[in-house]
Amino acid sequence: MSPAPPPTQVESGGSALDAATVSALQERLLDWYADNGRDLPWRHTRDPYAILVSEIMLQQTQVSRVIPKYEDFLARFPTLPALAAAPLPEALRLWLGLGYNNRAERLWRCARTAGGRLPADVAGLQRLPGVGPYTARAVLVFAHNADLAAVDANVRRVLTHELGLPHDLGRSGLQAIADAVLPRGRARDWHNALMDHGALVLTGRVTGLAPVTRQSPFADSRRMYRARLLRLLVETGPQPHASLPRLLGRPPVICADIVAALERHGLVERRDDAVLLRDAPVAGPRGRGTKSQERR
Repeated sequence: MSPAPPPTQVESGGSALDAATVSALQERLLDWYADNGRDLPWRHTRDPYAILVSEIMLQQTQVSRVIPKYEDFLARFPTLPALAAAPLPEALRLWLGLGYNNRAERLWRCARTAGGRLPADVAGLQRLPGVGPYTARAVLVFAHNADLAAVDANVRRVLTHELGLPHDLGRSGLQAIADAVLPRGRARDWHNALMDHGALVLTGRVTGLAPVTRQSPFADSRRMYRARLLRLLVETGPQPHASLPRLLGRPPVICADIVAALERHGLVERRDDAVLLRDAPVAGPRGRGTKSQERR
């Protein structure tokens, strides 16, 4: 009996892609990555914890800003148990400067929840604080080379441009495409290739593809003043609530809102008319990694 001919179509969520087009794209991007891939510190490890740290740091944050923070964070907290044993203010101190400081609290709470070892499946990872569908898949791809597709903003942009997909294709449709074009056994290299090609070649300016969500301006925003207050508490300790308008240069009502937002994220608490860092796990908002996941 003669062997079956190779497939001419790749099925993806009810639609079909030309198999030759998919194969050519895989070969071209993997060859490009072999010659042009970035040498990044988290690409030198297979430790799921270290990769989780990098993924959470990279959310909405430029690679150049993440590298020194990533290295300092792992030097101080080399393992999940080391982070779990540390007080929250120490984790926050190392995180300051990256922005979105509630990510540090969620990572710290994740370490305390995981029981010393990260789960090795998507569902188990998603049960941890701050770990959403993308982050769970990315950890498994980069730590274990798992045959999974993780779609961030760069992956979306490259696949949309190269395969001629609708710019408004929904999340489930894009996930189905990403699953279908994944080269089995090469998930780690494939995702690195997609991310680097999106960051270095097929940028938003080149493709005209805007992120699904945009980062709001930081200057003079509530986010800036939350970061300023958090840095103040980390570096100088508790502050009287009445002194915040002077320290932050904002009216009392705005200062109250800033403190309330940090309280909701479990980062600070009010005690005896003072504001101080909170050092105990709380049931605050659980970020699920659903932003555009732009890695630049």
